[in-house]
Amino acid sequence: MRAMHRVRVGVSLAALLIGCGLMSGCMSSPRYGTDKTAGEQLFDDISDIASVSAVTPKDKGVKYPNRPGLVLPAEKDRESLTAPQQSLASKDNPAWVESPEDARKRLADEADQNKNDVNYRSPLAQADSGRNRVTEAQQTAAYRAARQDQDGTYIDQRRYLIDPPQQYRQVSDQAALNDLGTPESKKEKQRKKDAEAAQQTSSWWKPFQ
Repeated sequence: MRAMHRVRVGVSLAALLIGCGLMSGCMSSPRYGTDKTAGEQLFDDISDIASVSAVTPKDKGVKYPNRPGLVLPAEKDRESLTAPQQSLASKDNPAWVESPEDARKRLADEADQNKNDVNYRSPLAQADSGRNRVTEAQQTAAYRAARQDQDGTYIDQRRYLIDPPQQYRQVSDQAALNDLGTPESKKEKQRKKDAEAAQQTSSWWKPFQ
């Protein structure tokens, strides 16, 4: 044991001397983006390989107990053990939710089996035919809703982030909201009447009035 220890110490010292020799010739070697030169890194690697260890192992005298055995029930109770519960996450479970892909495949297979039955109506055909059937009233309502959405004339709720809060869109006087003001035809008549009155009151010595 001591002879092996001496051999390891000799190898370590030799590696140390070799590392020092390499360090003397690699002091100006590049660092390759690290905090150590190539020579220093080589010296650290050699030191890690040929590390000096003690004669006696460090873990001498440490007691490692054996792993305890499994805890088993008594012999008389082993026959009455509860069976493990079956996994509910299985297609065999009647409460398992059918995916849309499985439902469509099942209906397609059912339609293939009843292709010679004239009274059979596939749910897939009914769904496809009723999906695009829209009445005229529904089309009109959808068009008006789209125009309100485009013009921003809706005040029932805030639909976009650029819309102001709903409390800011409420008017204090509902009658003022429905007041359209004076019609333009009346305004035009009033302007003509005012112009005629101004011409009648003008004097001959004020041609530019």
